[in-house]
Amino acid sequence: MTTLADFPITKKWPAQFPERIQLYSLPTPNGVKISIALEELGLPYEAHLVSFDSNDQLSPEFLSLNPNNKIPAIIDPSGPNGEPLGLWESGAILIYLAAKAGKLLPDDLALRYETLQWLMFQMGGVGPMFGQVGFFHKFAGKEYEDKRPRDRYVAEASRLLGVLEQRLQGRQWIMGEQYTIADIAIFPWIRNLIEFYGAGELVQISRFPEVQRVLAAFVARPAVAQGLTIPARS
Repeated sequence: MTTLADFPITKKWPAQFPERIQLYSLPTPNGVKISIALEELGLPYEAHLVSFDSNDQLSPEFLSLNPNNKIPAIIDPSGPNGEPLGLWESGAILIYLAAKAGKLLPDDLALRYETLQWLMFQMGGVGPMFGQVGFFHKFAGKEYEDKRPRDRYVAEASRLLGVLEQRLQGRQWIMGEQYTIADIAIFPWIRNLIEFYGAGELVQISRFPEVQRVLAAFVARPAVAQGLTIPARS
């Protein structure tokens, strides 16, 4: 029978609590999706910092769990059939954790697939497009004299915010009254776009009051406030 010790990643990041879910992450928008979900679900876990400064994500130990060298990744020592399960890709991890705990996903199948639809909206649109805005606005892209690449992604980010603005009309959360993994996937990226990238004015965030309303409610949740700080940076 496979055990946690059989995963090479545990040699670089030893588990102090091997009975808990092991989280390998960094407090980025994709990373905090999982720490927030774990906090909201009340699942016991142990967080390990994967430092990009020292290229931890390229280490053989990390690549043994996630060959795509991206955070986050997890190992659940009590996975399906009692066997440990390693997972990567934040969307897949969110679905797995919600199903494991029986929370943050509607029981009704139609509503469940609608929730997954909005999760994929983040995975395929919000994350990649907002990330490009961050590159061209905050990082190396700002040195480019040609602003057409930046403006292309700014326009698409604004369009996506408009889609979300319309969805939130008359709703407490993306799925109505029920808070789900769709909210946990999307709102860390909106927070990052405004606060870390400093692109709120660039995407005209004032045009999206419903998005701002729900973002404020999201960050006010105690589990979100805690999850945003995990793993702690050294």
